[in-house]
Amino acid sequence: MSSRSAAADVAFSPTNSLEAHWMPFSGNRDFKQSPRMVMRSEGMFCWDQNGNQVIDGSSGLFCCPAGHGRKEIADAVHRQMLQNDYVAPFQLGQPTSFALAQKVADLLPEPINHVFFVNSGSESIDTALKIAMAYHRARGEGERIRFVSRERAYHGVNIGGVSLSGMIKNREAFPAIMPHVALMRHTWQEENKMTRGQPEHGAELAEDLERICQTYGPRTIAACFVEPVAGSTGTLVPPKGYLKRLREICDKHGILLVFDEVITGFGRLGAPFACDKYDVVPDIVTMAKALTNGAIPMGAVAVRDAVYETVTNASPEGAVEFFHGYTYSAHPAACAAGLAAQEIYASEGLFDRAAELAPYFEEAIFGLKDHPLVFDLRVVGLMAGVEVKSDGAPGLRGQQMQKDLFWNGCHVKFTGDVAVVAPAFIAERKHVDEIVDKLRKTLDQHL
Repeated sequence: MSSRSAAADVAFSPTNSLEAHWMPFSGNRDFKQSPRMVMRSEGMFCWDQNGNQVIDGSSGLFCCPAGHGRKEIADAVHRQMLQNDYVAPFQLGQPTSFALAQKVADLLPEPINHVFFVNSGSESIDTALKIAMAYHRARGEGERIRFVSRERAYHGVNIGGVSLSGMIKNREAFPAIMPHVALMRHTWQEENKMTRGQPEHGAELAEDLERICQTYGPRTIAACFVEPVAGSTGTLVPPKGYLKRLREICDKHGILLVFDEVITGFGRLGAPFACDKYDVVPDIVTMAKALTNGAIPMGAVAVRDAVYETVTNASPEGAVEFFHGYTYSAHPAACAAGLAAQEIYASEGLFDRAAELAPYFEEAIFGLKDHPLVFDLRVVGLMAGVEVKSDGAPGLRGQQMQKDLFWNGCHVKFTGDVAVVAPAFIAERKHVDEIVDKLRKTLDQHL
């Protein structure tokens, strides 16, 4: 391991109080009774407070496809911080943001060529909502105030994203959300259980968007938000023809199609973005996570030329066109991390490596099909949902399995009773085998 900073030397003692930190999306009382602390990380692995090695089966939170501890990114951030640590992003610029915007635009299909930087996936969703509103207002269609999302959708945790959410636990405690949101049905169907690749059944579910148009009037709808692969709910792969049909309906009624690619962006499916893999070009793409390999918080929203030009051309020359942004939008350190990460992805061919490993990954995951506790398996690219049978209340078994799996030497993200497995693109076959073996061992403990 390389030399450690003063921050890395902070010791952990089980006698220290952990009460000061209110942890996100965590059982705080439970965790603080038996903490699972990551003390350092490198490559495919991290190490807990007892010095035990734990393989990272979910790339952090899908953030680190190049693996942990990439010195190239740390060095780039260090250089940038010494040269230009902060620039006010309103009415001022700095070179790294323009360079990173071009890198991102080059990865996206035409005509998506304009990138707005934010600090997280949640902020990217709220920004996309505002862009959609501004676009329709600039076109003289300010009556388009409705948004469409899906059941089981996850679009972050800011108020806009919660309003679009279709996961009950993410919204039931927060009733003061945006009005005028309609939800389509999710795409999981019983007949598609244990399907490899895209399910054959379910394309007709896209007609829910047409039904919503006929219920509320298509000229009242601003945008339709979908995750091309519903990630946080447990890897729901789109049925064949489903995304293309959504595109057709949006085109028919002048609705913006927004792809939430916070998880699927930057190679997770073996292509730069899901819109490449499924050959469907949206109007707006949201992204975050792998943008900087997780090293610095950052997100972005990319839009078609027509969206950008419509908003910017609607204001007088010299005026602010879009009254939105964050204090830390396009932070120099985050941009430096993003540029370094994109260079790693390109120079090491990591998107291609993900595509090459994907068939082996699928076979390994489907090796769990025979386990009596496995309810369903869903795989696309280097992303899988291993859904286990509930044990009483939904999520109870999954929550315990996540803890048991960590102590068995592997970490993956669980949503309810679904393990979302998403290894880094630097993974080798032996790493896939280790993740699946430890999943099986943990499943066996719950028989």
